Order: sequence, then C-alpha cells, then structure tokens
Amino acid sequence: MNAYNELKTKIDSLAVFRHVREDAAVAALRKLLEDKSVAAYSDFISLLYPEGANFSEYIRRLVLEDDNFYVKAVAAGQKIDPEIAAAVKYELGTISEIARVTSAELRQMVLDSDSPERGLSLPKWKTTELNLVKDFTRKLSNISQTGYGIYAKYYFFRVEDGKIVPVAHPDAQTIDQLFEYQRERDLVIRNTEALLSGSGASNVLLYGDMGTGKSSTIKVIANSYAEKGLRLIELKKNQLFQIPAVMEEIASNPLKFILFIDDLSFAGNDDNFSALKATLEGSISGSTGNAVIYATSNRRHLVRESASDRVGGAGFDDDLHLNDTMQETMSLAARFGLTITFSKPGKDAYLSIVRSLADEYSIAIGDGEDEITEEELLKKAEAFAIRRNGRSPRTARQFIELLKIGL
Repeated sequence: MNAYNELKTKIDSLAVFRHVREDAAVAALRKLLEDKSVAAYSDFISLLYPEGANFSEYIRRLVLEDDNFYVKAVAAGQKIDPEIAAAVKYELGTISEIARVTSAELRQMVLDSDSPERGLSLPKWKTTELNLVKDFTRKLSNISQTGYGIYAKYYFFRVEDGKIVPVAHPDAQTIDQLFEYQRERDLVIRNTEALLSGSGASNVLLYGDMGTGKSSTIKVIANSYAEKGLRLIELKKNQLFQIPAVMEEIASNPLKFILFIDDLSFAGNDDNFSALKATLEGSISGSTGNAVIYATSNRRHLVRESASDRVGGAGFDDDLHLNDTMQETMSLAARFGLTITFSKPGKDAYLSIVRSLADEYSIAIGDGEDEITEEELLKKAEAFAIRRNGRSPRTARQFIELLKIGL
C-alpha cells in the first residue's frame, strides 16, 4: 500500500470524528488521492480556498467546532469509557497527519503521470505544524465559554422550521454606541452576569416607548458577553409554542442562552399567550439553569384589550368569571422576574444623545463654512423630533444619519 492509499484509508478510518471525514473539502481530498487527476485537485482547491489557503488551520477549525458525541458527553459531565478516550487520542493523531499533506506532494502525484497536464502550474495551499491533542484538550477544559458545533462558530441564532439555525451576519452594534439609559442597561447586565455565573437569573421584560433602545440593549449585551459563553436565540411571537423544544435541545449545553422575543404583544385569543405563560410559570431558568427569556414590548399589559372587552363585549360574552379572565390577561407581564421601563427621553437627555451621535458620526461642529454650529444642530434636532415620533434615541440617530449625508 503506497503513502497515498494509506492516507486515504486513514480518512476512511475516522469514527469519533466522522464529521471531519464527511466534510466536503476532506471528502474532495480523499477523491483526489483516489483519482489522482487534475480535475479532482481543482475540486479540492475550490472547496478549500473560500475558507483560506492554510489546510492545516482548516482542519484545526473542523476539529474544534465538531459536535460529536464525545464532545457532548464531556460537556455534560458524563463518564467516558477509556476505550473511547483512547480512540479520540488516536484519531487526533491521524487527523494531524492528514492536515500535514502538502500541495507539493499532491501536485507531484498528479503531474508526474504520463499525461498532457504535466506542464500545468496548479494552485498551492499552506500547511503549518499542529498540536491537535493540546488544542482539543484546552477547548474541552473551557467548553462552557467556547461551545461546540454551530455554537462555537456563531453567537446569534433564530428558529427556522423548528430548528435552531445560526445568523451569519448579526447586528454588530456595541455597548459604547448606546447613549443614556445607563441605569436600565445596568440592570440587564447584572442579570446577565448572574446567568453566566450560575447564581440565578430572572426572565426580563423590557417595555416602554418605541425607539428607546430596548432591543438594542439585549443585542449589545449578547455581543459583549459572547466570548464568556453567552448565546442569543431569537423567537418570533408565532414560535413561542416551540420554546419547550428549544429548551430541550440546549438543556445539556454548557453555554448560557438568552431566548429573545422582540415586540411582544398578544390578541386576547392568541394561543401563544398560553404557551408563554406556561413557560414563565415553569421557571425555565430554574429548570435548566442555562437560559432566560428576554422580551421587549411597547405595552405594559401584553394582551391587547378593547373597551368592549371590559364590559363583556367580544371575547368575554360567555365568561361567567369576567374578573378572573381580565386578571389573567393582565398577569403575563408580572410573571417576568424583572421588568425594566424605557421611557422617552426628556429634552436634555435627547439633545445629549444627539451630541454624542454627532461625535460618533464625525459631524463637524463649529463656525466654519462646512460646519454646523451646536445651536443650529440642536435646533434642527428638536424640529426633526417634532416632525417624527417625538424624542428617542432612534429619532436622534435617524436625524444624525440624514445630516451626515446632507439631507
């Protein structure tokens, strides 16, 4: 058996790291070792290059992001049979050999045959020395912060067709881009730190006026604590019945999760109301210890209620216990352990946000020809707020963005 057939057999032998064997680029490398053709060489390159030209680093990422049964068992604190531990160590050595294969070796294999391709100059890739056993052991020892599988590669997720899927390009806003509302943000931060430390966190409702930064607060905190093991999963209002399934999937995950529900409100006969109420009553934080619900709403009472409902109109015609029903519709917000109010800023706070954003966007303030005076800036900002939905951080940012492009 020559060296290339031996390498192909080593790829085939991977069992614990089966996902590495099934990776598209590794499968293409195996086919190249089998076919020894220019076409197979080019197929491999076409899969490797979009991820970079260093094949060793590509293999390293595959190993460290793998979510095989062994990684999950270690993360869950399960006992590992010595035979399995030995197999893992052996396969890491095998994968290290695969990662060292060079483009020079395989170009020679392809072009040394008696074929018209001998004069071709085929593209190259790089290899570097790896210590996969050391890297993998370090990852497992810190897995509560690094995560595994898609949770190692991505920080933000959504639910799609009943599955948790990554958001490849989430909002990259940082906490230093938010102004005012420091007290409100500090409450969310302290609760999030309690979640990360395992000391007990509350489900949180952020409610208040539109454009005051409720959703942004949650997203920037998720960004800020991602490296410490925090992940965010967003659910739409019509997906709330899927929360138990989501919780089941992440229950043994060593990371911590925010289940994020934006713009929460219900009609009186909404089945999702009951689903969320049941979840909150079950205290998801207490049952798993690794997840909390963070919801935003423009309404203090989350169930929309008309005046006719109060006098026995639509929705309550046949209810013999009207007061009990009304109390239930008003009680959902009370089931959040922490409720934080975001009110529209006063004039001084609004203009302070405008000044901060003007600095962030490098708006030239002064008496020069291409500058705007501070007095004129603030006057225009107030007029803009009057024409829009009133003072808010969102209104201030919209004003500055339009000013920046000269509108």
